[in-house]
Amino acid sequence: MPLYKTIKPNKHTTIYVWKIEASFCELSEEIELTERSKNRLLSMKSELHQRGFLSIRHLLIKAGYTDFDLYYNENGKPHLKDGKHISITHSFNFSSLIISDSIVGIDIEKNREKIKIIQHKFVNFEKGFIHKDDDYIQQLTVIWGAKESLYKIYPHGGLTFKNDIDINSFEMKDQKTTGCIHTQGWNKKYDIYFEQIENFTLVYAIDPLSND
Repeated sequence: MPLYKTIKPNKHTTIYVWKIEASFCELSEEIELTERSKNRLLSMKSELHQRGFLSIRHLLIKAGYTDFDLYYNENGKPHLKDGKHISITHSFNFSSLIISDSIVGIDIEKNREKIKIIQHKFVNFEKGFIHKDDDYIQQLTVIWGAKESLYKIYPHGGLTFKNDIDINSFEMKDQKTTGCIHTQGWNKKYDIYFEQIENFTLVYAIDPLSND
């Protein structure tokens, strides 16, 4: 079960992408889980979610870790015991994680028509630069994924996508933009990168200082 792709956005950061093609049984083989993870896995009603969960554990191994190196804080955000920063995502048959010396966030989403219906829930001033052309769904998915990535970066929870996170103008061909979290006691800008993987949009946010 090989990696689908590895990305090195800078010398401090690595992204691992997995295409989930193996069965639940195949993904379960030779994977050791903490008791917490075993209970989480058993509580999942969807096999698709179970396979996504297990694929992340395979990605951890590819990155040189195991499930025992991972823990979650009171807000449900993942952390690594060695102090490196991690963010996790999976959607349908793709999963990914990002590991860095600096704070990071990642999201992968399937490009779907449904996002046009719910855009009012997360698009704010960004509607001024969206072009309703062939890339319309992809543009909206980038905005959603960028906001999801920044939401994962913010340590305290409780942000709203529409009012607390802004994504700056971008062209799909550039595969990058910037975004900002602006809430009480927190006003920070981040570099945003995105790319298409088959019919999915991968988006990740990085502290600009880590690119130096």
